[in-house]
Amino acid sequence: MAPLSDGTQDREMADQGFLMEVCVDSVESAVNAERGGAGRIELCASLLEGGITPTIGLLQVVKQYVQIPVYVMIRPRGGDFLYSDREMEVMKADIRLAKIHGADGLVFGALTEDGRIDAELCMDLLAISRPLPVTFHRAFDMVYDPLLAMETLISLGFERVLTSGCDSSALEGLPLIKRLVEQAKGRIIVMPGGGITERNLHRILEGAGVQEFHCSARSTKESLMKYRNNSVTMGGALSTSEYSIKVADVTKVRTLNAMAKNFL
Repeated sequence: MAPLSDGTQDREMADQGFLMEVCVDSVESAVNAERGGAGRIELCASLLEGGITPTIGLLQVVKQYVQIPVYVMIRPRGGDFLYSDREMEVMKADIRLAKIHGADGLVFGALTEDGRIDAELCMDLLAISRPLPVTFHRAFDMVYDPLLAMETLISLGFERVLTSGCDSSALEGLPLIKRLVEQAKGRIIVMPGGGITERNLHRILEGAGVQEFHCSARSTKESLMKYRNNSVTMGGALSTSEYSIKVADVTKVRTLNAMAKNFL
């Protein structure tokens, strides 16, 4: 089955010759990503958990403030990518709502218990998603056999796969990313992501031969709160300070954008 497209992907690539996708979990980050030159946004909630499904309110407001395509993460919780029947219902409902409220594309992934692509669930989710383009997210980095998994994604009709090369970062996983690009032969876009910064972007682009990459380009923003109770945190073991937030940094986005543009 050939990937479907609404033409957005083609326009993005034609306009720039390369594409930087920035993952964001706030309106401020979305605006900063666009100002810095991002070609596409992956909209999530809770990037601390690797990104989960954002609220419809966040999607609506982001769409009011940015013009670049907004791809919406469909992930009902953090943790693994083996979903229960009820979680599958949630994912299907979230896809329908995201489409109604202006998503330009969708991002999801699901695995079986033995580390293979859950083709049955993905087929159902893809059918609901169309005609929007769909990216298979970094659940791919948890598969048992990445080369076989990519062939499954191609046969299902995914437009793109986001991957760190099944390693701790895209730089560490570079050999596999290159191998995936070679095997794909243009049948699916392989988009590296995971720990990409201005310090390693050139090596990743050079080593992988890709024209898209994914990053967060964030920096820490101090809270404006004057009164602070440092004895209380709102999260669990992964919680960060209640008095600082991570936001996409215009300067970092602009630097990465310029580096990629000059390279390509």
